Amino acid sequence: MPSQIRTTPNTRSARRIVAITAAAIAVAATLTSCSASGSASGTTTLEFQTAQSADSPLLAALTTATKQFEKKNPSIKVDLKTGGNDYESQIKVRLAANNPPDLWATHGWSLDRYSSFLAPLQDESWAKHFNKVLDPAMKNDEGQFFALPVDTAVSGLIVNETVLQKAGVTADSITDWDSFMTASDKVAKSGATPLTLAGSKDGSAGNVVDWLAPGAFSDAQLASFGKGDFQKPAYQKILDVLEQFRTKGWINPDYSSATGDDMAKALAENRAAFALSSNSLIAQAQEYAPDADLQFVPVPALNGSKPYLIGGENTAFGAAAKGAHLTEAKKYLAFLATPAVDAKLAESTGSLPGLTNVTADLGSLAPSYEQWVTPNDVPLRPYFDRVSLPNGMWNTVVTTADSVVAGQSSPSASTSKVASDFSTLYKKTK
Repeated sequence: MPSQIRTTPNTRSARRIVAITAAAIAVAATLTSCSASGSASGTTTLEFQTAQSADSPLLAALTTATKQFEKKNPSIKVDLKTGGNDYESQIKVRLAANNPPDLWATHGWSLDRYSSFLAPLQDESWAKHFNKVLDPAMKNDEGQFFALPVDTAVSGLIVNETVLQKAGVTADSITDWDSFMTASDKVAKSGATPLTLAGSKDGSAGNVVDWLAPGAFSDAQLASFGKGDFQKPAYQKILDVLEQFRTKGWINPDYSSATGDDMAKALAENRAAFALSSNSLIAQAQEYAPDADLQFVPVPALNGSKPYLIGGENTAFGAAAKGAHLTEAKKYLAFLATPAVDAKLAESTGSLPGLTNVTADLGSLAPSYEQWVTPNDVPLRPYFDRVSLPNGMWNTVVTTADSVVAGQSSPSASTSKVASDFSTLYKKTK
């Protein structure tokens, strides 16, 4: 069961919102306030920054749930806002300007980045169902947590069974790095693309780093990041993989212009075999092809250690601690936490629910969960950038990996850039 998923030890660097310059604050001050408002009729409108694209299955599920909530609570309206590639920076600017939305998606950072701005939720009626597997990622030392965990991220290497079968490969045969490379070679020879990725604006190249890092570093090396010691040789091995896939032609040729939606279509249309992404990509692909035979398997480790899954905080929503309508915001979160509603939200992401009293229909992904998650035999490793890198590093991780895939930079040069930014940002946390 989800609460039994085994997590590996990790160090957690104390992170704080990086100070926003006065110029950024000035920009924020010019923004029209979209925070909670009331009308003459007594209706309260809550602004909810969802971080979702307009075509997101999760946004569709949220829209349905919100209509149900508004019908039951006619005095409260919820304005669902979509999120662009600059979502993270926009939230930072809003917080720096003391103009937070009433509710926002915490994208994995409810504790380390946003907890000082969010209302604690551990005393809410639904909090007793909080999945304990999320404790290390979402709770502080006092047992407080600051966002409703809609789901629990458990992801691996996404595989297209149809493409693999055509190439003469089975997903279960991918048990280590050598077998993964052999499978990729066979896929390429069959005419399909081994690995589907999208350009830098999507961030999928950065996901490759996040997914491969736990198997590229030893536990001691991972711990050293928290002490300010960047492990250049091991990090470069990850970028060497991207370089190898690029030179072999194992990445989709339209990479630079491709979007996350294009990745989903490539899987749906049986043009690609693998993806290193969350399971929401599978849900998105099956919007195009409901019968697409997509599963996930553990990620093979670069260093020869045991294969693993990736997980932690995924989809989670928090309420502004000093919001003008915090009571209404908490009421909305409580509605989203009801089993029937949370089940639909979790199903839309293809993930396990974040609350233990919720049972979601995982549909076509049920076999993957039953094989790799339920037995509790496969270690669940945290997202590398969240536990090992200082705040503000994600953009560097993405752009440097993107430069390698695009052939604009070598793995060595890109690694040096990551190391330099790591050193600069780590010093700011001290």
